[in-house]
Amino acid sequence: MALRKRKAADGDAESRFTPKRAKNAIAVVKIIGPAVLPVVAPHVLRALGEVRDRYDRGRARRLGVPIDELSRFSGRGGALHARISGAATAVAELRERADATADDRAFADRGDTTLRQLAAAVRAAERMPSARRKAAHRAASIELDQLEERLLHRLGV
Repeated sequence: MALRKRKAADGDAESRFTPKRAKNAIAVVKIIGPAVLPVVAPHVLRALGEVRDRYDRGRARRLGVPIDELSRFSGRGGALHARISGAATAVAELRERADATADDRAFADRGDTTLRQLAAAVRAAERMPSARRKAAHRAASIELDQLEERLLHRLGV
């Protein structure tokens, strides 16, 4: 029985990563690495590029922006900036409609002012402590929800 325990203990010792094993692993990498690296590196870089491209496309889809404009909407307030940008585009379209009334144009002017203020608030919130930033983002989101609802009503949606 003592012999079985000793063999189990020796088995555990073999599975541990020791300084000697680390030195041996480094020696193997030093020998094999330079021969394998030129063959493997291009494939690894291509795969990493593909992963990054898919990630960027998914993020752009979630934000609702074209992939070439993705860099404009980075940071913790990136999603809010994307929503503000989309609302600004819709407000401009409302103003330029052929059947836009004077009331629609006045709404668009007020909406532009509100959107500029919201964008400034979201930018300022980037440097705030976490709790204040989240509260500022929540308030901006609520204000943006209300503006979008009124805008959709004016657009007849």
